[in-house]
Amino acid sequence: MVNAAERFAEHALATDWERLSPVTQSAALTFLHDSLAVGIAGRNAPLADALAETVMRWTGFGGSSFVLGRPGLRVPAPYAAFINAFQIHAQEYDCVHEPAVAHPMATVCAALLAEAGRSTPCSGADFLAAMVAGVDIVACLGMAPKGRLKFFRPATAGIFGTTAALARLRRFDRQTTVDALGYALAFASGTMQAHIEGKPTLAVQVAAAARSAIEAADLAQAGFSGPAGSIDGPFGYLSLFEDDVALEPLLESLGALRRIEEVSWKPFPTGRAAHGAIVALQRMMAEQGLTADKLDQFTYRAPPLIERLVGRRPIRSMAVPYARLCFAWLGAIVLTRGTVVLDDFTPERLGDPDLSALAERIVVAADDNLDAAAFVPAVATATLKDGSVLRVDIDRQFGSPEWPLSREQHLAKARACLAFGGAEGVEAALSACIDHFATLTDVAAALTAVLEGNAAAAL
Repeated sequence: MVNAAERFAEHALATDWERLSPVTQSAALTFLHDSLAVGIAGRNAPLADALAETVMRWTGFGGSSFVLGRPGLRVPAPYAAFINAFQIHAQEYDCVHEPAVAHPMATVCAALLAEAGRSTPCSGADFLAAMVAGVDIVACLGMAPKGRLKFFRPATAGIFGTTAALARLRRFDRQTTVDALGYALAFASGTMQAHIEGKPTLAVQVAAAARSAIEAADLAQAGFSGPAGSIDGPFGYLSLFEDDVALEPLLESLGALRRIEEVSWKPFPTGRAAHGAIVALQRMMAEQGLTADKLDQFTYRAPPLIERLVGRRPIRSMAVPYARLCFAWLGAIVLTRGTVVLDDFTPERLGDPDLSALAERIVVAADDNLDAAAFVPAVATATLKDGSVLRVDIDRQFGSPEWPLSREQHLAKARACLAFGGAEGVEAALSACIDHFATLTDVAAALTAVLEGNAAAAL
């Protein structure tokens, strides 16, 4: 019987860009663009410089792989993947596969970018095919469990999809790919404890998964045999990391459904679970006249996953990672400026006593939804100081396939990210590069030219 690792290997190796539907191709290009822009913005995320400096102490100077938002910096591929993945995820602005509760592009895209910088040029078509296959596998591993999250799936599921994507890019045979997935199991890690405490460890776990995927592929390519039952063996990934698993239907869907079509943008740089509540507040403000001075209490009653992920209470001296996952504080930002943007997470804002007082009037509560991965439906209610009550029902997430960003909204987000990362000048060249990405013969050369301001050499 063919096991799950073999089926994932066969799927990844058979993925071909030219055979993908126009809808899949469009989604791949869109979320590649989004991830590059978010990763460049992440160059100025808290601790991003410290992380890059730490990597330099580990590796010294040298290497061939480029790093997003850091022109001229070259490091060995595993550590380029490490920095890129941290920067893509550190500001909670990277795209998400909601049913899987995973951020597949943070690991898959970061590692493929690093791999593209190695000695052998890779084509845009191969890069994109590998990316699509990797997202499929991350999503399948995230959707298979029906139990509550114990481990941080962007890292734990992410390493397997990323390793398979690298196998596709390097054109491994099936056995070498299975071996690489065996080493992905050996390196898999990342718990939800960092989420509960709101620590930067979350982004570091994603970074480690991207780095370790390259290392897993390198070991398999060097001839190291790995466990064949890395996914569904008695001590494989699903047995150790997840509960109440139904993988077979998802394996049957491989190739028929392309999961990158199910990926959602993040319109706000916050935990995805906060987005429905942000939109509810915005609607109350725009449609029902809600203002901060009128509010007595705002309650967002949503599936238990939402309360678990962003229902934490604000605390004094919050760190930025904690604040991004605290809807009470995020809601106070929305009530005072109408939205949440990258510039909001400053020491001054985090220490603002007026925002803290307003946040105390904002609550996330769990409903009785039994779906452990549900984001909606949800109900927002605002009780005003005059006793009146406002209500907004949320049945879909802004940025999801059911409510996608428009082309202009997508480009506006990319512009804001590039500006935050100090790369305003590459906006037009980057968009043009994405439009022609599938025709590139050397992804690293083209992206390096674009991101270092030499647009004429990019295509």
